[in-house]
Formats: sequence, structure tokens, C-alpha cells
Amino acid sequence: MKINLEIPEVAIREKRLGSITGFCGTAEGLVKTARCGKLKEENRSFSQWAGCSVGKALCQLSMIQDAVVIQHGPIGCSGEFAKFGFVNRVGQKERDFTVKNISAVSSNLEEKDTIYGGGVKLRKTIKKAFDRFNPKAIFVTTSCASGIIGDDIESIVEKSEKELGIPVVYISCEGFRSRVWTTGFDAAFHGILRKIVKPPVEKKKDVINIINFWGSDVFTNLFKKIGLKANYIVPFTTVEQLSKLSEAAASVQICSTLGTYLAAGLEQEYGVLEVKAPQPYGIAGTDSWFRELGKVTGKEKKVEELIKSEKERITPQLEELRSRLKGKTGYITAGAAYGHIFATLLKELNINVIGASVYHHDPVYDNRSESTDTLGHVVKNYGDIPNYDVSNKQSFEFVNVLNKIKPDICITRHPGMAIWGVRLGIPTLLWATENLSIGYQGLINFGERILDLIENDEFVKNIAEHSELPYTDWWMNQNPYSFLGSKNNTKNKLHKHHVEV
Repeated sequence: MKINLEIPEVAIREKRLGSITGFCGTAEGLVKTARCGKLKEENRSFSQWAGCSVGKALCQLSMIQDAVVIQHGPIGCSGEFAKFGFVNRVGQKERDFTVKNISAVSSNLEEKDTIYGGGVKLRKTIKKAFDRFNPKAIFVTTSCASGIIGDDIESIVEKSEKELGIPVVYISCEGFRSRVWTTGFDAAFHGILRKIVKPPVEKKKDVINIINFWGSDVFTNLFKKIGLKANYIVPFTTVEQLSKLSEAAASVQICSTLGTYLAAGLEQEYGVLEVKAPQPYGIAGTDSWFRELGKVTGKEKKVEELIKSEKERITPQLEELRSRLKGKTGYITAGAAYGHIFATLLKELNINVIGASVYHHDPVYDNRSESTDTLGHVVKNYGDIPNYDVSNKQSFEFVNVLNKIKPDICITRHPGMAIWGVRLGIPTLLWATENLSIGYQGLINFGERILDLIENDEFVKNIAEHSELPYTDWWMNQNPYSFLGSKNNTKNKLHKHHVEV
């Protein structure tokens, strides 16, 4: 499906990519099913939790340094302002930027607004935000409430844009629009592509857009060695910087879950080539990523020199880590792309991945290139993963599985999931700073942290001895996938090689 910037609302991932949030089986089975066009959503008859696209849109838009985000909804929908305000300040400090707060406000829809409409309140909020912050752009994100009452937000922002003389951008990210909440990333990037990015004035052959979250800078020094410059987006950029994304030589994504839409849109609209390769984690993925980057920028020779020197540098440490971690088992819970990344890193370190719970699955990405299939990359280069669960953070399934398979270590990227492994006495690594595991040195960083946790497990064992799970024996003795798929579910079982259910 071609990206259509003529319409104000992004096509959701279920329709655009065929994404799902329910599956249980093996990683290889999921890849094969997706590639032959037979992938179907397996619904849950019970659900404990659901994510929201609003937070994913806010995590990008709120960190544009000279813009304002208006959350058009009840005040509760703005709860993540506090989270991203904190992340913004920490990230600015990591990158040596001036530390300041985000500029974000709520239109504060109340009960009467759901009856009479919130349009008047939104217009006033836009004007107040402009007067207070003097921004270069204003982004208006929606909520379930504003979507249900049918506020004509597109007309309101268009009128405000003419009056104020700056981009006022409608971001359609109501929570009910998509069960795949990463659609919120796409909604944010759809608005940026429509209203912020401008046609190139001058192409820059050495500038590479890096679609990223907010971690530390690991690419500036690496790129220097091959004559390239890193342009991190979207967090910590300005509106002017974003307007010039079309001038870059190429775009790369550190997380395909995050960057699939923006990278494809920049290539489609402005000819900014997307580097179509696995993400740069682990030896095989980093090799492929840099080689593809070398091809699109004409830096093949320098890239080969970089790959050779980096691999020679880390080999002694890597071999020691592999020797000490051989035979250990691991379980993963994370968003789709990072789940695949963690599997890559664990398998590179000689750790047997005996299961994973990822939060959704994209059978294809917006570039429609099989070379960017991150789960396919894992299966092809490192083998299958049993007990592969696609689950939108259903803790009751996750805890049940962990309790049965009892891995040596659990890896997660989300704090809310980390506590469960600890309460079961399983060393659990919360790896939230994704950039520290990028590239060749990143594999060493990750391995050293894993080894430290496994060899120092007294703390989690002590926690487990004094913890009581909220789940009863009735549930913990059942098949963890009892509520997934048909009522009499017989196929969704844990892999018998590891545990009997």
C-alpha cells in the first residue's frame, strides 16, 4: 500500500501491513505463515491490558524542542506527559543538550464537552499554547473521547494554521482506532511528512537520518570513520531540522517497529534511500546493515575496513563471554523489533532462547522488502525460537509461561514487565537504553550485563522468597494460552521439549 499524504489520517497497521497481536507457536512458523499470506489474528477471550497509540505519538512529538503538543482529550489521557518530560530531560543530558522541559498541554475535555463538542475548547487551547510558548509548530493529538464525539479537528487546525502562520498538525491517534498501538508512531510521522518536511533545497551526500528513540549517541564516532554524519530524529530535533529531512542521503532505522513508516515515506516522496537491512545488532545484523549503508552512500571500501577493525577489536572479549554463557537459557518480552533484537544478541552470546513474548507482529514493513524482516533474520541466521507468543502485554500469560519454563535470565525493555521475572526469582534485565547494544561494542556491553546478572542472582532469589503473586494456583496450573484462539484450544501449548503442560 502506497503511503498517501493527501489524507489527514494514517492507515492503521492492521489494514496497511496486516499486523496482529495474537499468536502462539514458533518463530519459524510465524515467519512462514506470514510470508505465504495465511497469517490471521488469534483473539483472546480474556484480556488484562491494552496499549494506546497516543503514548507512541507523544513519545516522538513531545521531544521536538521548539514545538508544542496539545493532547485533545480528558486530562487523564495526558498522563504520559510526566514520563516523556523526564525522558526528555535525561536524554538531553546524555546528548549534552540544554536541559529543559517539554512543551505539552491538554485541552482538558470534560463531561459537558462530550455533549456539546470540544471544538471551541480546542481552538482556545491552540491560541493559548501559541501565546505562551511561541512555538515553531503545534501538534494536536487526538483521544478516544474526541474521536467518539466527532470533533472536526482537521478543519480547526487548518483555520488555526492560517491565523497563526505556523504549521498546526492534526495527529489522528485515538486509542480505539488500532489494537496495534505502534500505529501511534505512524500517526506522528504521517503528520510530520504532511506538514513539516519540505522538498530539498540542497542534497547532502554525507548526512544519514537515524530514526531513533532518545538514547545515547553511538553513531557520531562510528560514522566519522566512514565519512558520514549522523542526523538523529525525531527526539531533540527542531522543526527546522525536521523540515530538511529530505536533504539527507539516506535513512536508517534503529527499530523497524518505530521507523518503518517514516523511512518509507521519505524514500517515496523525496528519494531519500532507506537502508533495507536487518537492524545493527549482533555480528550478522551489523555487518549487513553497514554493508548496505556503504552501498547506498558509495562508502563500501571504508565500511569493510570498519567492519574488519571492529570485529578484531571485540573478538577476545566476545569469545570469553560466549564461553561463560554457553548453555544458559533466556526468555524475552519486548516490542516486536526489540524482541527480535534481544533474540539476536542472546543467540550471539551462546544463550539458548527458549521463548519470547512480543507485543505485536508486522508480517511486512512499509518498504515491502524481505531484507528488513527482523524475525526472518533471526530464524535464518540463528535458528528457531519455541514458545513464541505474540501478546499485547498480557501479564497473566507471561507470568504463567515464565513460571513453567524457568529460564536462567529474562530480558525486557519495559519496566512494567520486569518485576514479574524478579518476583519469580529469575534474574531479569531491563534493557531500556537500546543504543548501548547497537553494533559490535553493543554486543559486548549487553553480554557483560547479562553475565553480571546471572552470576549475582541472590537479590532476585531473596525477592522471590518474600513475594506473593496475584495469580492463583488455578491459573498457574493451566495452559498459559487457554484464552487465546478457540474455546477448546488444543494447539497453543508450550513446547514440550522444555516443559509439559
